[in-house]
Amino acid sequence: MPGFGAFLANPARFMAVSRWLAPSLGALAAFLLAAGLWTAMSVPDDYQQGATIRIMFIHVPAAVTGMFVYACLGVASFLGLVFRHALADAAAKAAAPLGAAFTALALVTGSLWGRPMWGTWWVWDARLTSVLVLFLLYLGYMALHAALDDEAKAARAAAILALVGSVNLPVIYFSVYWWNSLHQGDTIISGRLAPAYGLPLLFMWGGYMALFGALWLVRIRAEVWRRRAGARAMARALA
Repeated sequence: MPGFGAFLANPARFMAVSRWLAPSLGALAAFLLAAGLWTAMSVPDDYQQGATIRIMFIHVPAAVTGMFVYACLGVASFLGLVFRHALADAAAKAAAPLGAAFTALALVTGSLWGRPMWGTWWVWDARLTSVLVLFLLYLGYMALHAALDDEAKAARAAAILALVGSVNLPVIYFSVYWWNSLHQGDTIISGRLAPAYGLPLLFMWGGYMALFGALWLVRIRAEVWRRRAGARAMARALA
């Protein structure tokens, strides 16, 4: 954490490193996603779910990545709120739309998967509802950031919301164990996932993570340039 904080505290270092790291992660994401889609098409149908099992390779990594992005948003919000690191709020602000997109993809693909399995597009299941809450937290964070004209006050208010919303992450994970749930429990860590599905799932999850990393760095860089341009415009106006 101190190293991450020092990285965020030095905008010049961040801009220099992210300049080459963002395209590198983008290339890695393209390779991993292509490999994941290729291998996903070659796996056998599930004996119960048939060909619909392939939705898993889109849905599961999207859900995990959506949670991971919120964890990043929470850490960046904490650093910005407590330590006032220069890039922390920019990092949190840049992560929110990406997390919302991954979470929305998880919700949509989950509905597509649930329809043939459960006979309905949506149920107010604990797992599904808590993931929906995660999506709403992303939207609330972005709305709060945009609602206040004072950028510093908006950053503090949004950071508080992000930190309070972090309690939803363990709720999402443990919801299938705490309450009766139609959603299946963990199959990867428990070793219940069929070996044939492991490799494409790993490729897709790695691709999602690399894609998030690349887009996050690009969005943070854009936010830095926006703030620099605003500061220069203010300086010219005062002069």
